Amino acid sequence: MQLQRMSRRTLLRGVGGALLALPHLEAMAATTPNSAVPMRMVCTGLNFGLVPQLFFPQQTGPDYKLTARLRPLQSLTSDFTVFSGLDHGVNAQGGHGGVHAYLSGVLSKHSGGMPEANISIDQKAVQLVGSQTRYPSLQLASSHDPNNLISWSASGVAVPPITNVETLYHLLFQKVDPRSRDQAQAAYAARTSILDLVKTDADYLKRNVGQRDRQKLERYFDSVRAVEKRIDQSSQWLNEPKPQVDYRLPANAKNLAFVDRVPLYYDLITLALQTDSTRIVTLALGDIGANYGGFNISRGYHQLTHHGKVPEYITELSVIEQFHMQQLARFLKQLKAIREPNGKTLLDNTMVLFGSGMGNASSHSNKNLPLLLAGGGFQHGEHRSYFQDANQRDATAAANLFVSMLQRFGMEIDQFGLATSTLTGLEAKS
Repeated sequence: MQLQRMSRRTLLRGVGGALLALPHLEAMAATTPNSAVPMRMVCTGLNFGLVPQLFFPQQTGPDYKLTARLRPLQSLTSDFTVFSGLDHGVNAQGGHGGVHAYLSGVLSKHSGGMPEANISIDQKAVQLVGSQTRYPSLQLASSHDPNNLISWSASGVAVPPITNVETLYHLLFQKVDPRSRDQAQAAYAARTSILDLVKTDADYLKRNVGQRDRQKLERYFDSVRAVEKRIDQSSQWLNEPKPQVDYRLPANAKNLAFVDRVPLYYDLITLALQTDSTRIVTLALGDIGANYGGFNISRGYHQLTHHGKVPEYITELSVIEQFHMQQLARFLKQLKAIREPNGKTLLDNTMVLFGSGMGNASSHSNKNLPLLLAGGGFQHGEHRSYFQDANQRDATAAANLFVSMLQRFGMEIDQFGLATSTLTGLEAKS
């Protein structure tokens, strides 16, 4: 009997739309090198956005002229697409309070009636990966900034990020002490679900509260269950050795200035993807901290973003924004320099979304988000405008872009959040 070859992304489908990811089976074995290489996703978010007139090109199509802000990416123009006319509409207006909707398209306070609340694109993609990697996803941030929590679960709960680069390095590469591993295994074996233990009381409580409280309880229980699931997934990796790398962090890395820490985040993301420690990463880059983050400026970052078109403010703000673009260029070049088993580069197999949930920090606007997508096997090399009117007031849902990305990641979906279609014109390479 001839066996049918199965996709690595084969899912079991049950009643009610339930999905269950399968482990790796022999029937999924690659017949060509291409099928052995997974797709990855990295989403970087800037809390304060970018000065619009310095980011968006005036021309559309492949012959656009690079703006001052895009110039650090000059050697990579065939590897990325610049988007204008994309935002989350009235669903995510609120100035700094709207930034957290960057990867979801929905403010947390408006997510009550939605099936997966304000789940972000990275956590949606996690549903496909499951425990195939040591870490289903990694959430990173340069600081603990409540306005820049960009990763959200299906329970409407912000996923706390790792801010310490030393902690991240240890999670990825530090060997596990055998005694600690044995203790963890014993704890996992003896562990019983908290929700199972309190199920009777929980059911009684849900029956005796109002509809709004019932929804809050459901979300809370879902978040507890998600934590328990992640702990169970972690147990599967206890006996798997961590990858060995030659990379070392500089001394006292966690206390370095912002300008010296940001490259380290990108370095560790590259290594995490290359070693298949994870396939999904978010990086939230917020305030630069005390002492101006190591930049040669005379005012605070937040103060500069409210420049009011004052030339001196914009000049100093450009120092910070250009640094972000230079670091993005450096990161993309790192990914492009790594050759994968299928003959493509790590950049070809990694979607890199760079942007912000803030369109114009000076006016506290969340419209016309500065968004750039690199890699991932898409056809790039253009500035694409998605304004629906000549006055550039009516934008297209940025979540349409997320549907395209999730499909490219391997998910069989047609909608995400409030989006019900893919982004027209964004195509994969043939």
